[in-house]
Amino acid sequence: MFLEIVTPEAVILTSDVQSVTVPGINGEFQMLSNHAPIVSLLVNGKVRFKGGAIKIEKQFEDKFTKVDGQYEFSINSGTIEMKENKVIVLAD
Repeated sequence: MFLEIVTPEAVILTSDVQSVTVPGINGEFQMLSNHAPIVSLLVNGKVRFKGGAIKIEKQFEDKFTKVDGQYEFSINSGTIEMKENKVIVLAD
C-alpha cells in the first residue's frame, strides 16, 4: 500500500507502508492493504503508519516520531482518501 502525506507547505512523505491509522471524525480507524475505498474528514490527532522500508527525507525527519515500531505525524485536521491501494492524507 502506498502512503502520501501532503501539507500546505510540501509533500512530506511518499512511501510504501503496511498499515495507516488516522483520527477520523467518528474515532480512530486503520487501513491495511486492499482496504475498501474511503474518503473521510480527520480531526486533531496523530497519523500512525508502519512498514518495512519507510524512507523519510532528511528535511522532514523532525516532523515524525517513532514509537513502538510505528511512525507518528501530528495533525490539526485534514482529509483522507484511500483508493486502489493508495492513501492520500491532506493534513493541516
